[in-house]
Amino acid sequence: MKLETLDDIKDLITSDTETEKIEFKGTTGQLERGMETLCAFLNGEGGTVLFGVTDKGKITGQEVAGKTKETIGEAISRLEPSAGVQVFYVPMPDSEKKVIALHTDNSMMERPFCYKGRPYMRFQNVTTVMPQDKYRQLLMQRGGSYSWEVMTNPNLKIKDLDENAIMGAVRGGIRGGRLLETTIAESIPAILEKFDLLHDGKLNNAAAVLFGRDFYFYPQCLLRMARFKGTTKDEFIDNQRITGNIYALLDAAMTFFFKHLSLSGKIEGLYREEELSVPYKALRECCINAFAHRFYHDSGTSVSIAIYDDRIEITNSGVFPQDMSMERLLGLHDSQPHNPIIANVLYKSTVLESWGRGIKLMVDECRRVEIPDPEFHCDGGFVWVVFHYKRYVAGQVPDKYPTVTPQLPDSYPTVTPQVGKVLSVIGERTLSAKEIMGTIGLKDKSNFLELYLYPATKQNLVEPIYPENPKHPKQKYRLTEQGKALLQDGEQKH
Repeated sequence: MKLETLDDIKDLITSDTETEKIEFKGTTGQLERGMETLCAFLNGEGGTVLFGVTDKGKITGQEVAGKTKETIGEAISRLEPSAGVQVFYVPMPDSEKKVIALHTDNSMMERPFCYKGRPYMRFQNVTTVMPQDKYRQLLMQRGGSYSWEVMTNPNLKIKDLDENAIMGAVRGGIRGGRLLETTIAESIPAILEKFDLLHDGKLNNAAAVLFGRDFYFYPQCLLRMARFKGTTKDEFIDNQRITGNIYALLDAAMTFFFKHLSLSGKIEGLYREEELSVPYKALRECCINAFAHRFYHDSGTSVSIAIYDDRIEITNSGVFPQDMSMERLLGLHDSQPHNPIIANVLYKSTVLESWGRGIKLMVDECRRVEIPDPEFHCDGGFVWVVFHYKRYVAGQVPDKYPTVTPQLPDSYPTVTPQVGKVLSVIGERTLSAKEIMGTIGLKDKSNFLELYLYPATKQNLVEPIYPENPKHPKQKYRLTEQGKALLQDGEQKH
């Protein structure tokens, strides 16, 4: 549609009342209400919002300054997902005033749309907030080739992706038998095409979520983590916000759990079998599902982890599969991923272990250590899972909480599984930190240093070859005699 003259505006206004596709606003002082209606038109069959027209259909125009155009542009940018909005400034004859028209065509394939995080709909000539049930229905219908993850981003280039993360995913897939061994020798573009992330030289949104490094254009790739004092959000003990790709965020999430949950375990040869107060596998599976199946189209949402004295809550934007009862979810069922490309890459790289059994795995792990079954909640826009500790009883607050990690004495005779992996990888070799990380399959360097390398050097099991210059450009690491003896002792016992 083109609206270039006042006659075009008059042709558009067929009566003195608003309709399902026409909204009148006296001035851009009513811009917010006009944008809500524009969002409703996007969720319907399209329409036009006219500024400079009274509610009786009289064309009066309004003054347009540079700030006016800037404000309108900023308002349009708050539509999610990005929408095709035509903006026209139609001059009034013999006047400096103009009629401003915001027009959108039918956008059925991309809906539902939100303005400032809220969806709107049009009923006759009235704009209202869209009910959650209808929003969920439209969201499920939008899947397939029109979903957010398959949309290309012309600003995203291969250099913006983390090559180490890509190759780490490939190595994981080869080890798990889900990718051919020849994949390791393929070029990065070929691998991305095989992962369905690159088409005709253009990267889609899923590529950034999985392997991105710069998240300026993807604020929704955010993980919020907090440890609260007590059972409410009144006081923080620890509060962190991290942006990154799924692999980096998963590493960060598990590091946060190890930092704030208590550990117990038994000695089995070289390794100390650690058990968190909520099983590691259950927490990891919950986080993977949150990252894999969440709604990424809403840039204002994130995955959040909240640790309290009596429970853990993991929340993400999303819904349970349509027509899927909790009874079916708890059993084996066909997977219905909201983001099939992202889920498939995670499966190929063995991060997502299998299809349709994530909830059952969480329940089984909790039952294995005799803590309450996790609780699964959904309100139509968010999903949250609650894990209770073993001593927690509904309605009662235990005297002592199991969330403070006890510190092991320096002379403790065994090592954690993370340090054990470092010893096994180095063996008789001398390796750089990057080489150790790559062999283990880690992507987050800070996580590697905090949980793997630093504890190994602190226990005098691993030593740098340039101890006087820790940041030496050729720095590498080898086992100490104590480390070699411990590794050899462990291998003999297994």
